[in-house]
Amino acid sequence: MPALASAGDVSAPAGVPAAGPILSGRIYDATGVALPGARVVVVGNEGGTGAQATTNLQGEFSVITPEAPGDITLLIDYLGRPPVTHVVPAAERGRDVSLTLPAASDEGSDIVVTGASLLDNTARALNQQRTADNTVTIISSDAIGRFPDPNIAEALQRAPGVGIERDQGEGRYINVRGAPSEWSAVSVDGIQIPSVDPTTRAVDLDTLPSDIVANLEVTKSLLPYQDADSIAGAVNITTRSPFDRKGFALTGMAGASYNQYGKGSDYRGSAAVSDTFGPDRQFGLLFSGSYSMTHRRPDNVENTWSQTPAGLRVTETLFKDYDTKRQRIAGTGAFEWRPSDQTHAWVRGTYARFEDDEFRDRIGILWSEGTLQPGSTDRTATYRNTRIEKQVRHRKQVNEIWSATAGIEQRLGEGTIRADIAYSESSQTYPRRDELLFRSSLRPTLSYDFADADLPGYSLFTSKEHLQAGTYAFRENTYRSNTTKNDELTLALRSDVPLGDFVTVSGGGKYRERHINADEERFRDRRASAAPSQSLAGLLSDEDSRNFGYDLGQRFDTGLADAYFDATKAASERRLPQSLTADYVAEEKILGLFGMAKYVKDGTTLIAGLRVETTDFESSAPSVSRTGAVVTARGHNGYADFFPNLTLRQAFTPNLILRAALSRAINRPNFPQIAPRVLETTEGNTVRVEFGNPDLKPTLSNNVDAGLEYYIRPLGVISVNGFYKDLSDYRYTLTSTGVYNGVGGAILSRPINARRGELYGVELNWQQHLSFLPGVLSGLGVFANYTYTKGHASFDASFGGRSRFALPGQSTHMWNASVFYERGPVNVRVAYTKRSDYLDEINADNPALDLYWEGRGQLDVTGSVQLAKGINLFAEGKNLTNTPGVRYFGQRFRTYEYEKFGYTLFGGVRVKL
Repeated sequence: MPALASAGDVSAPAGVPAAGPILSGRIYDATGVALPGARVVVVGNEGGTGAQATTNLQGEFSVITPEAPGDITLLIDYLGRPPVTHVVPAAERGRDVSLTLPAASDEGSDIVVTGASLLDNTARALNQQRTADNTVTIISSDAIGRFPDPNIAEALQRAPGVGIERDQGEGRYINVRGAPSEWSAVSVDGIQIPSVDPTTRAVDLDTLPSDIVANLEVTKSLLPYQDADSIAGAVNITTRSPFDRKGFALTGMAGASYNQYGKGSDYRGSAAVSDTFGPDRQFGLLFSGSYSMTHRRPDNVENTWSQTPAGLRVTETLFKDYDTKRQRIAGTGAFEWRPSDQTHAWVRGTYARFEDDEFRDRIGILWSEGTLQPGSTDRTATYRNTRIEKQVRHRKQVNEIWSATAGIEQRLGEGTIRADIAYSESSQTYPRRDELLFRSSLRPTLSYDFADADLPGYSLFTSKEHLQAGTYAFRENTYRSNTTKNDELTLALRSDVPLGDFVTVSGGGKYRERHINADEERFRDRRASAAPSQSLAGLLSDEDSRNFGYDLGQRFDTGLADAYFDATKAASERRLPQSLTADYVAEEKILGLFGMAKYVKDGTTLIAGLRVETTDFESSAPSVSRTGAVVTARGHNGYADFFPNLTLRQAFTPNLILRAALSRAINRPNFPQIAPRVLETTEGNTVRVEFGNPDLKPTLSNNVDAGLEYYIRPLGVISVNGFYKDLSDYRYTLTSTGVYNGVGGAILSRPINARRGELYGVELNWQQHLSFLPGVLSGLGVFANYTYTKGHASFDASFGGRSRFALPGQSTHMWNASVFYERGPVNVRVAYTKRSDYLDEINADNPALDLYWEGRGQLDVTGSVQLAKGINLFAEGKNLTNTPGVRYFGQRFRTYEYEKFGYTLFGGVRVKL
């Protein structure tokens, strides 16, 4: 491999740039698709400057040429294609040039398959990574399409150092380099989008489908012009531009799937259309849309473990039979004006809507309502006088995110100035959160046995008391409505001015103003008048309710359940103070100013700069005294922080690159953590209470990053990147057991700051097209990466005998491995992704009740064949291992949640014209 790589190295001549006319142009492939990340070097004639430039996402470049008149020779260096030179005649030096790179050879290294090549799109990503100033990982849109990843979170799990947190089998949040999910800000076209969830700053990435993007960029080391609130790494979602291709372009995808745990009614489709127009095709217009519907019936069992006089025992078991439909609708639009290489103006908009419509049948065993019998062990127990419940819940959750941006970039001489204005809004609502609960009059003696920790034995399914529908009586109805709205206004200005031949000075600022309003209403009615007119048996359907091998009886009739909810909701009694104390309002204003200097000479790029951010945060929440009086509690935080930055990029050759950075970053507390409010929730017989802490401090991190990358020709990379983060005021949520509003055994959660902490690790990455193999084997290739992370935080005080804790969300090991084959019209890929166990919640009283997610591996397979130019048939298999999602307390046998979602088979057609 080294011999192959060095044979393809393309070096630019060392020279002293002399300020002269700027030559601008665009670079495309043979199909008219722009090629980003290409190195453009002025070489090959007397007076050549050795000046270099890199093409952007639309294939555009601007490079300084010699002052002396005459022809100009450009060297175009692009991984995945042979280097080429192009002569610009003297008479055309003042005009934009349009260059088309030839396809690769017709040998086994050929990477051009119209509209479907994985290799071609891998080349787009690697070329952008190679030419970046800092450490980034790029995933291109068509490369995303080669994996069965329906949303942004699942697409990002393929990148080195990125793990995902799932909800019912689908990726929702990301953990970059083993850090909590809120440590990674998410932007669309460079503008941060607010979270839809009122409990966290982390963006629900399952709301955003993967087929509306052009690029995903994960920045591992920040630069001074970037927002500082991404300790782990910033994610930027780049939407499509009408200038991504020449002229008219149309792409589309449609398909349907079968899910092992669903009804086989899943389907998905997307389309994008764009064109450029005008006398010089200076205007561009693009529209894209995406729609998907999935139907899942995951099986789920949950066991709550608590401390008893006899030791840790199960105090509640819930068997949850889900019927879930998830719908995603998304769209983007863009209008751009590029009258010349000096001016670029745009208006863009994005919209995404995610609806989760779920019915859930539940059988509950309340062991704590009974009496624990002698002779119990840490895995087996018998209780007398237990309680049995049967419940139906209809929950509909709707997330919406939309953003609009406008901006202009103007070149003034050799400098540029850019201005942006953006508005984004997100919301989360629950049109339905309705529950109906019945309790059995039977108080049986029941036992459990955790010899099989995943699917324990329960004597209930032998004695079958839960199947005696006539013993159940109405217990209560409960209703909740939640509305959270989050909006953000952004104003940004940046200028870049060359000083001499080697230095560019940049400066600017950004103002962000965010408002959030979280409102919740709760109702509960236990009066006899609220009981359904039918008995429990009259509300059941003839459809079996099963959970793994457990027979739960009959499902509720969803139509009858909704009719009951609609008839009784208005009369249900409002719960106080719960309908007030969960609410809060917050406003956050952030002003960031930066200045930096960039030095470039030969293969050395050195960036030094400083960013300053001031934060002003105000919040308020209703507070109810013991006498029932309602007052408004208020919180205020204001602070200023400095973020120095020093970044080095040393290209020993164009394909051997060292990067190193010293930087600082921040993570501000989640809004409900710092707002002076209280949130109480009840699940079965378990009461959870979350408290805000207005004195909570932001977490700051001093970062060291260093890495070496070797880009292999014709296409590949081997890299190693290490990082160390020195943390101060790390934020933890500690959980304990206590009394709340007279209820004992309540689980109480409070956020607090740890004095200090650290997070460190290393990322290894190998991607390569094995084109040197003989014959048909030359179509093989590999994608493999591994990340090791370790970290902890330390408190001055001791909790449960501990003052040092692991970091929630941190898996020690994460890896991805895939083998692909691409030759001619055939493309096949087998991918496996895995992360090790990680901490979810810390129990301040008892380390044995710390809650963990078990590490999870998943096997996915994709394949496609190109039938004709631009028409591609594909098939996907997702989660073929049917790997469960598991949470446990302390030790693996104390299973808290065991859930399976099944495999999915998906097939369809792609069109790219």
